[in-house]
Amino acid sequence: MNYNKAQFERAYGLLSQLPESKEPEIAFAGRSNVGKSSLLNKLFNRKQLARVSSVPGKTVTINFYDVDNVKFVDLPGYGYAKLSKQELSRFGELMEGYFKTDRNIALVVQLIDMRHPLTKDDMGMINFMKEMNIPFIIVMTKADKLKKKAYEERLKLSRQELAFAGDVHIIPFSAVTGQGINGIKNYIEKSVMIQED
Repeated sequence: MNYNKAQFERAYGLLSQLPESKEPEIAFAGRSNVGKSSLLNKLFNRKQLARVSSVPGKTVTINFYDVDNVKFVDLPGYGYAKLSKQELSRFGELMEGYFKTDRNIALVVQLIDMRHPLTKDDMGMINFMKEMNIPFIIVMTKADKLKKKAYEERLKLSRQELAFAGDVHIIPFSAVTGQGINGIKNYIEKSVMIQED
């Protein structure tokens, strides 16, 4: 898969706008400000193809990118409290609708900030994917922001916190150093191959 060919396709703000799902889709989920755009930019080897926002909760659209006829889907960040009720309702419909409208989801890359314990929203998302039988991996972001001892402690604690997720692959990742990027690419490519078989 040639990630350098990545192209932004379109942002969708309403469930009714979502395109038909023909190609395999790799979806990226996580809390607001967890680093989804930074991970996508690292995958695509571009600085700003996915727009990184300093304002949490800014992405309330589903953004589609195309890489060699595989769709990379940047889902809106959850868990941001400052959305209006109307926006929260649209967000809920968009997220649930995306997962429940029989889309061709090859893999969900679930992002969790390595520096902090799992949140209720993270647990809810993981439980939802398990119930729906959606394949997923966990990417622990911002790994470079922890010193060696704290890093090892958080990795150990994260594995304990994620025990309920079952035999899930956990990949520490840094957008700064590139740690974990090859492991993430391997899982994406394997998932697409399984989908195409």
